[in-house]
Amino acid sequence: MKSESLSNEDAAISDEPPRDEVSNDEALNEALDDESSDPVFRDFVVPDSAANQRIDLFLTSACDGYSRTQIRQAVQEDQAAVDGRTVRPSFRIKAGQTIRFQLPEAFSDEVVPENIPLDLLYEDDGFVVVNKPPGMVVHPARGNWQGTLTSALAHRFQCLSDVGGPTRPGIVHRLDRDTSGVIVVAKTNAVHMALAQQWHDREVEKEYFAITVGRLDRDRDVVDAPIGRHPYQRDKMAIRENHPTTKPASTFYEVMERIGRFTLVRVRPKTGRTHQIRVHLAHLGCPILCDRLYAGHAVATESWLQGRGTVAGSPEVLDRQALHARRLTLCHPQSGESMTFEAPLPDDLERAIQVIRQREHR
Repeated sequence: MKSESLSNEDAAISDEPPRDEVSNDEALNEALDDESSDPVFRDFVVPDSAANQRIDLFLTSACDGYSRTQIRQAVQEDQAAVDGRTVRPSFRIKAGQTIRFQLPEAFSDEVVPENIPLDLLYEDDGFVVVNKPPGMVVHPARGNWQGTLTSALAHRFQCLSDVGGPTRPGIVHRLDRDTSGVIVVAKTNAVHMALAQQWHDREVEKEYFAITVGRLDRDRDVVDAPIGRHPYQRDKMAIRENHPTTKPASTFYEVMERIGRFTLVRVRPKTGRTHQIRVHLAHLGCPILCDRLYAGHAVATESWLQGRGTVAGSPEVLDRQALHARRLTLCHPQSGESMTFEAPLPDDLERAIQVIRQREHR
């Protein structure tokens, strides 16, 4: 049975792609992150000379010190409004319209190599597969210029593909900052394009593990519910119909185990939308544990996980969303061989499961 979309957008939310689980087109978007300084805005009235111009081109010429890539990304992230309505970078402006634009945070296009350990699951001449730890941003974004996966990769490898631009060397797809697990990185442009085509054609099989707050009532199901930008909160997504940012989204899930008020879930996204798994599980009334955006909490203590409420001094068990990219299957771009890569469950999620089980044995 397929889940019905909610008419009330707020009811669809309770926070990867992505953009946790992302398609090729979305893989080059900036990581969503809300750690930013106070925004700076500039207002414009479109002159006759700029009529019918793309808004990203107009803002690039109007805002000194920023590249078109930076401007386009800012518009993509809903930082530009025309007559009060957010628009896409390709939007063509008209004379007399008013534009309110949030200036991007300045950053260098150069990735600074950092000696950060990497857990490599696989490596050959064309690509590497990394087990990304939670808390690591894939590439530089607002408030996260250091400690990124790209900085670690730049230190470890002499050559990476540049298809995604200077700030995203080798990055074929993305995981949210607090999502751990398997991520693929291309060394050459040819391999990058071949891998990206597999994502675009939805030939890559992705499997995630999640712990939800709430008991999913079906053992397995497919959620078909379109996802777009949240109408009020720029760092969130929501189930939305008939909006310029809306795209179809489909997620298969299967219950692995129900433990008290929690569910261990195997998830296979069929599409790759921003925060897709997180939004769809919240849509079912079972948000991911410690999902700050969609579950309404960011930390789980031992007492809370065991159903004893908030107890002073109870140790923290988990402080990030309980979502892990466990397994990924693709065809080797050169040999055509089907290859599966698997990342073991991280210690913090293993510990959370252990604590949850303790209540059942009390």
